Amino acid sequence: MSVLVVGLSHKSAPVAILEQAAVSGDTLTKLLRDIALADSVAETFVVSTCNRVEIYADVDRFHAGVTAIFELLARHCGVPGRDLTPHLYVHYDERAVSHLLAVACGLDSAVVGEGQILGQVRSALKLAEEHGTVGRVLGELGRLALRAGKRVRAETGIDRAGQSLVSVAMELAAATLADVAGPGPATGVATGGDQGLAGRDVLVVGAGSMSALAAATASRSGAASIAVANRTRRNADRLAARVSGQAIALADLEAAVATADVVVSCTGAAGYVITPELAAAALSHRVASGAVRGPLVFLDLAMPRDVDPVVADLPGVVLIGMDRLTEQETAAGTSDVAAARAICEAELAAYRSAARAARVAPTVVALRAKAATVVDTELARLAGRLSADGLSGHALDEIAQGMRRVVDKLLHAPTVRVKELAGSPGGEEYAAALRVLFDLDPRAVEAVTGAASEQEDTP
Repeated sequence: MSVLVVGLSHKSAPVAILEQAAVSGDTLTKLLRDIALADSVAETFVVSTCNRVEIYADVDRFHAGVTAIFELLARHCGVPGRDLTPHLYVHYDERAVSHLLAVACGLDSAVVGEGQILGQVRSALKLAEEHGTVGRVLGELGRLALRAGKRVRAETGIDRAGQSLVSVAMELAAATLADVAGPGPATGVATGGDQGLAGRDVLVVGAGSMSALAAATASRSGAASIAVANRTRRNADRLAARVSGQAIALADLEAAVATADVVVSCTGAAGYVITPELAAAALSHRVASGAVRGPLVFLDLAMPRDVDPVVADLPGVVLIGMDRLTEQETAAGTSDVAAARAICEAELAAYRSAARAARVAPTVVALRAKAATVVDTELARLAGRLSADGLSGHALDEIAQGMRRVVDKLLHAPTVRVKELAGSPGGEEYAAALRVLFDLDPRAVEAVTGAASEQEDTP
């Protein structure tokens, strides 16, 4: 079996395609299960975020695996294959492992070094575990990716600026409000820094993880007030309480938009949450109340989009969506990125070495089993002869222990050495040499491999 990844991201596809391809909720669960049922797939998990949709799988046939995953992704996300194909990328074996490490470490993110992706990879693995689609191979790979991601954030300064798509979006909103000041008082409004939204009213639409991050970021940026609107009032209450904000009903969304300076929307709804009609009505209320303090900034962090693109054409509105966010420069320094890549390479090398050593293990076990069988046969023969000569049982036990110690010492050095050499290029040749030199039955080696797999797959 070999690891395969088929996906598309902000680097390969425009936002319009990404938002169509995004899968979540029941659709994600069905996609996960259907891929796991494909003939060529043994294990799978799916990473689906606002910037990428990637399907990782352990497959026994490359072409069959790619075809099955491609067809299922197109079917479940509703994007015709001809539209999806130009934006897909495929990585296989070590390149797939290397890609996952880069993703988990934030090196492949729109904002290099952002920390949110590590939690998203963890959530993807957890979902797959809950539905039984991850086993030994991808389970180990997932743990490797999470470990690498933690190391990068602990040992480098790649995320020292605390940047994520949300923080970049908030900075853009603050800069927009500062650069394009409208009529009315604008005093007390900071530009940039930790207080970029000081004096501004922020409305967060949604109460999921992205919304929680947006609310926390707005709070740290000094927002004068934070309101949270969500379909489920209890979730809105919970999030609002965490930032000393106010929860509002989704039915009152128009009025809430009218009193906001910045509206952050990330609901994951199937259709538009902010329509041109709603935005226009809110703008009219702003003008009538004399509460205009500059443009009304919409931050659309959802995938698919929450804000109808037509809203951007309304006077007095600035719409910042995923397409603009992915164009922003990252704060991660060159040295930090280089250090993060070095950690990824070290983790990949360790993974590669362990995988090669694991392939040699069945040969070592089969060799020791054959040696034990030879010793037992000889001991049985000796027991029959020496017992007749009146040798005591204690003496026979001492002879048996001595013979086993001799065999163990003879096998120790070559078996340890072959495991060490297995981690080097061409390491499998050493295991093959052992099988030939000791005339090991191939069926015995296969039996050890099969037994190990069954034991590892048993909960």
